[in-house]
Amino acid sequence: MKALSDKLLSAIDAAEPRLRAINSSESEKPLRTGGWSRKQVLGHLIDSASNNHQRFVRAVLQDSLDFPAYDQDGNIRVQAPQEADWALLISLWAAYNRYLAHVICRLPASKLETVCRIGAGKPVALGFVAEDYLTHLLHHLRQIGVAD
Repeated sequence: MKALSDKLLSAIDAAEPRLRAINSSESEKPLRTGGWSRKQVLGHLIDSASNNHQRFVRAVLQDSLDFPAYDQDGNIRVQAPQEADWALLISLWAAYNRYLAHVICRLPASKLETVCRIGAGKPVALGFVAEDYLTHLLHHLRQIGVAD
């Protein structure tokens, strides 16, 4: 998990200054017609960090994990990142992910096969959940235009 943690830290270190270079008004524009803005995508990534943080910790503490599905549109509607301060969203996203890198690095090898059921999805191992977290994060950072 150390390598995964290091990749997450590298992604944060590369994306954070690029995010800060985007001005607030630009962050509010939809990335495509009818789509989310950069603020909303970053809000979604903060949700992802929060949900996965719980998944990582609970899967280590239990024999298996059953976690509810994620309602991304509902979370964006309720949390309203579009109305939040852009600099706050960036700082929260970066700090939370640095902490998650710390947590991921310390996931015990003996627990990486813990079965995780998330919503109606097929059961997957904790190790896959951690790897998929980084894949998901990078996908959205590319969508925002701050990752290669």
